[in-house]
Amino acid sequence: MNHANILPNVAIVGRPNVGKSALFNRLVGRKIAIVHDQPGITRDRISAICNRGARPFTLWDTGGMAVPQSRDELSGQVRRAAEEALSESDLLLFVVDAKEGLSPIDEELARRLRKSQKSVVLVINKIDNEKHEPLAAEFDSLGFEPSFSISAEHDRGISELLSEIERRLPSSANTEHRTSNVEGQVAIAIVGRPNVGKSSLINSIVRRERAIVSELPGTTRDAVDILYERDGRKFVFIDTAGIRRRGKHSSSVEVFSVMRAERSIRRADVCVLIVDLTMGVTAQDKRIAGLIQKARKPAIIVLNKWDLVRQTRGEKQAARQLIEEGRERIFFLEHAPVLITSALTGENVEKLFASIETIQRAARQRIGTGVLNRLLRQAFEANPPPMVKGRRLKLFYATQAGGKEERQLQPLEFVLFVNDPQLINETYRRFLESRLRTAEPYPGLPIVLTLRRRTSVRHEDHGVRAAKRNKRHIGKKRHV
Repeated sequence: MNHANILPNVAIVGRPNVGKSALFNRLVGRKIAIVHDQPGITRDRISAICNRGARPFTLWDTGGMAVPQSRDELSGQVRRAAEEALSESDLLLFVVDAKEGLSPIDEELARRLRKSQKSVVLVINKIDNEKHEPLAAEFDSLGFEPSFSISAEHDRGISELLSEIERRLPSSANTEHRTSNVEGQVAIAIVGRPNVGKSSLINSIVRRERAIVSELPGTTRDAVDILYERDGRKFVFIDTAGIRRRGKHSSSVEVFSVMRAERSIRRADVCVLIVDLTMGVTAQDKRIAGLIQKARKPAIIVLNKWDLVRQTRGEKQAARQLIEEGRERIFFLEHAPVLITSALTGENVEKLFASIETIQRAARQRIGTGVLNRLLRQAFEANPPPMVKGRRLKLFYATQAGGKEERQLQPLEFVLFVNDPQLINETYRRFLESRLRTAEPYPGLPIVLTLRRRTSVRHEDHGVRAAKRNKRHIGKKRHV
């Protein structure tokens, strides 16, 4: 169950590079926000549940609020994302840098925060030891009482800050208006190479600039969870960092982002792979599809930027050809629905939800045990398994495994009882999967074949066992 929208919200705000992400990681007790010396690394909001104190709360890390006269085209968008966090939060942690001292930007932010009429705690960061404590006095002029001197990097003063946060959190009665039933929430990871339109797709869906969109590749450097409700159904879109090819010149930030994008795939219910139609399916797209396949996640392939490749004539034929080419290049996800969209214009974006619903319906379909066993036996007879060191795979019985109730979407698992699970190769495994899809197509869903060994006594049929018993009985008579 996701508590992000029923717990009190606490937002960390401040100008770039004052240590907001370091404080975020310290409070939640794990590295979620990317901490780096480059200013403005956190360019969008990320959130996590903080359980370090007696009362849990949702902690939000915002992008650095805009630097005046900044040439960075993202500065205005970052400011809007941070201001949205202000409007939705119950408590604000205003972080300043003791070592750099009070700046005009701090003073401007202080005025903005006072206007918000929200509860504000001034957090003076980078007070690493007692010698640095006099540096805090400079910030008294901001007028926030009490203030807390901390070192997020060295865990100094964090316990006292947590106590103050808990004291200022609203009572449960004040947060009841946000409480809703979030059972049945579907987590959707939006994955793909940098700059293929992942954030644009989410913005088109939620119809507001919730994720930051920029022509600069790699804008989303961490996974960002975006809550969305549609027709009474709840979704969490995980906007992941663009997955780059790992190479010698990859920065540490990019490597961390790849690792987190891979984790986002693992924690998602369904993965949406975005492919840039202007470039076609690349080797990196296939690598990302391989990550989805390896994680055994339901998948949808979205061919984006249709507006840039659309032809004036033969539009439908061109679209069909693009879908066929996409399926051919990503053949190991051939079960995944393929959509052609334009995130920029919104064309066909709504069909994503129809595909998700189709996958959910398919996940509830089962093949009867009798039908399943007849189907697989026919497959074994029509195309016998290959010999492996003089032995051949034998099927005794098959059944469809029950799903885990806590998961919204999951692979379809079929358990096959055989003489030796080591006797199957990948080619024959794919053959059996394709035969299963003739009974149930299971769009978007991976099929998992689990082979289990049956002992010779258990899998022998009654006739064989009876013959052996009779043979032993005759032998005893002769002996007598």
